[in-house]
Amino acid sequence: MARAIVYTELGTPDVLRLVDIPDPVAGAGEVVVQIEAAGVNPLDAKLRRGLRPGPPITVPRRVGFDGAGVIESLGADVTAFRVGDRVAVRDTVGTYATHLTVPVEKLDALPDAVTTAEGAALGIPIGTAYQCVKSLGVGSDDTLLVHAGSGAVGQAAIQFAVAAGATVIATASPARHDLVRELGAIPVAYGDGLADRVRAAVDGDVTVALDCIGTDEAIEVSKLLVSDPSRIATIVRGPDAADLGIRAFSGGSPDPLTAEQVAWRAEAVGIAISGLATGDFQVELAAELPLADAAEAHRTIEAHAAGGKITLIP
Repeated sequence: MARAIVYTELGTPDVLRLVDIPDPVAGAGEVVVQIEAAGVNPLDAKLRRGLRPGPPITVPRRVGFDGAGVIESLGADVTAFRVGDRVAVRDTVGTYATHLTVPVEKLDALPDAVTTAEGAALGIPIGTAYQCVKSLGVGSDDTLLVHAGSGAVGQAAIQFAVAAGATVIATASPARHDLVRELGAIPVAYGDGLADRVRAAVDGDVTVALDCIGTDEAIEVSKLLVSDPSRIATIVRGPDAADLGIRAFSGGSPDPLTAEQVAWRAEAVGIAISGLATGDFQVELAAELPLADAAEAHRTIEAHAAGGKITLIP
């Protein structure tokens, strides 16, 4: 029998439980994936606490959206994949599990050069970063300011923006400056005097900003430095973005993604996998924990102590 992490009430990480579930069966256009690693995202914890709106819990609620593993069985009409193929899973609820039914359009092939943990680390942060960079139209004439550049979304946004030819400045704690620099950005410390440090770091104006942390400082400095508010976006302050006069993607934004933005998010994972295989892209991995330790993983990300992507191993 398969197993999965569920919760039946909102609350602390202690509401997470590992339970037996029926073995999944693939329908038409679906496969069953034996999950070998599940990516842990801050969104998972926010949903568990009820910090994002959702319907009442009437049945045990599954956890996780990103994962990687091996295809165990195929549903009808599946021709693009075979049993035994290694795949990354994105945007599919319930990846904290041993087995999961996944629509084929939510799968990306994993080459041997990309680890299972790397494949599980991609979906939400990589998709968010790429969609933001594309939505903001970041290009070779731009200087992009990324707040929280050493986080998972920030790291990916730096790499996508650098690949687009932009100059990138990224805020991070001093201990993380070498990492930010390695990704191609100019690191600056956050805190008092941030705007002056950013101005001193580059010639010319900052033309676009992406807030990945949600602090008042990040918003205020972005609005001070970027003349066009339509080129300032947050992935954290969605509910009050309109009042702030900036754009919001994810982060509780009341505005649904456009079809083009959804397509960008899907495209991003394949781009990242190709880059990982060639050494032209990187993701920062942290601890690998047993699936049964999902609560501990959530405590770690809520304490902002992960230092990279935590993955759960069934």
